[in-house]
Amino acid sequence: MIPLRDYRHGSSFPIVTVVIIVINVLVFLYQVSLSTRPATENTRQWIRAWQQAGCEVPGVLVGTLRFSRISAEDELTFRFGITPCEITHGVDLPPFVPWAVWLTLLTAMFLHAGFWHILGNMWYLWIFGDNVEDVLGHVGFVFFYAASGVVAAFAQILANPDTVIPMVGASGAISGVLGAYFVLFPYGRVLTLVPLFPFFIRVIELPAIFLLGFWFILQFLGGISSPVEGGGVAYWAHAGGFVAGALLALLVKRRFRPYSYW
Repeated sequence: MIPLRDYRHGSSFPIVTVVIIVINVLVFLYQVSLSTRPATENTRQWIRAWQQAGCEVPGVLVGTLRFSRISAEDELTFRFGITPCEITHGVDLPPFVPWAVWLTLLTAMFLHAGFWHILGNMWYLWIFGDNVEDVLGHVGFVFFYAASGVVAAFAQILANPDTVIPMVGASGAISGVLGAYFVLFPYGRVLTLVPLFPFFIRVIELPAIFLLGFWFILQFLGGISSPVEGGGVAYWAHAGGFVAGALLALLVKRRFRPYSYW
């Protein structure tokens, strides 16, 4: 199911949501500009050796990794994405970051793995972010977004704390936005594209509690059924971010009358 739009209009312009989208798009365009230097077999050996060694990287390999010629795009991902074992072991593996390694919990939110990855994330943020920002306020939304993303990252890290496969994307933070919307506007109408059969699609209005609840169940089932050793979709980050956003939204719900008509 793909949400197309909701029907609630906020009382203020969602400047923070727009700025986050713009920053993500600009960073992605920069990533694309770096992809002109393709990966080589040396790059693949570099990555395989790193992943096999994990956080216990021998000194000889550290030197090899530091001076290997990897693609600029891969270097950006490995440097500023979240590498779980760096967080859990408190180490910084090459290529090194110019600041404390835990800050990658924030920088990774602005990197994406491809066009469809960023398109899906920014689409969901555009549809649901403005309403949550309207409730929390611009400054409150900044802290909410960052907190949801950090909690989401730790949810995925706990699932596989020793992996050296980097995590990137705004999905965890945006999952927090979905969780907040689920709590604040459970009966808000969302125009949704629903594929019923391979060649039959309907556009219907669904309550947010159904659409987002179904989305959360899919993430949870994906988390318990998918192996955490490899790459792919970070289901636990999605589920963890959703729960974090829902809990944070509960703190403000008492002083706010939710959008409730169907």
